[in-house]
Amino acid sequence: MSGPEFLHLATTVSLGVLTAALLVTIYRIVVGPSLPDRVLGLDMLIAVVIGYIAAIALRTGFMLYLDIAIALGLVGFLSTVAFARFIVQRWQIDAASREDHLEESRK
Repeated sequence: MSGPEFLHLATTVSLGVLTAALLVTIYRIVVGPSLPDRVLGLDMLIAVVIGYIAAIALRTGFMLYLDIAIALGLVGFLSTVAFARFIVQRWQIDAASREDHLEESRK
């Protein structure tokens, strides 16, 4: 098996595995029982899309796609941090309201 044939086979297999990962990730986003599960699903979705971009860049030989993958990785990281901050703030607000409710019920 020559180099280009092996590269074509490897990218075909990787695209198949990435497709399976994409389906499982979408299932987790839709069915996820809690908000953190959905946020992790979105982060995984970004990683799968970066994998798609890398595989297509290797298959086509057009390496400019890798710059797009890097930019998407940065945006994905920032969005994950923003969602994490939102979840922490929401948790703190819920904890404070539970404490207020407990103090009122003790009176």
